Amino acid sequence: MPLYEHVFIARQDLAQAQVDALAEAATNIIQDNGGKVVKTETWGLRSLAYRIAKNRKGHYVMLDFEAPTPVVAELERQTQINEDVIRYMTIRLDSHEEGPSAMMRRNERSERGDRGDRGDRGGRDRGDRGDRGDRGDRGDRGERAPRPEFEA
Repeated sequence: MPLYEHVFIARQDLAQAQVDALAEAATNIIQDNGGKVVKTETWGLRSLAYRIAKNRKGHYVMLDFEAPTPVVAELERQTQINEDVIRYMTIRLDSHEEGPSAMMRRNERSERGDRGDRGDRGGRDRGDRGDRGDRGDRGDRGERAPRPEFEA
């Protein structure tokens, strides 16, 4: 069966329990039509890049599943009908991502607060560029020529 990833954004004024109910409803649609949900992730309440239907934030949910093609059409039809979902996208995948998605790894990194694999930046001021030996001291340039005066 083909593999899919379905991400939807629910309205910001919903409680987490209601968002979980939306995810459960999507899971039921997939399973009732002969599909199998591999992974469900709730990314939480996040800011949107721009306002959508007067919402500045939204609850993001991702479902990884495998199902026949007609299941995707039914899932998208049901998602369109639901007024609590403000955006959705379903894409076909070659393979499901193992472990947590990039969004979940990003959340873990921000909770840790460390710099990850970027390491220490040396503690010096970013404006300090050190010795610029390849440019010379530029002492041979002399004085700048005076600006010409223009009359208006």
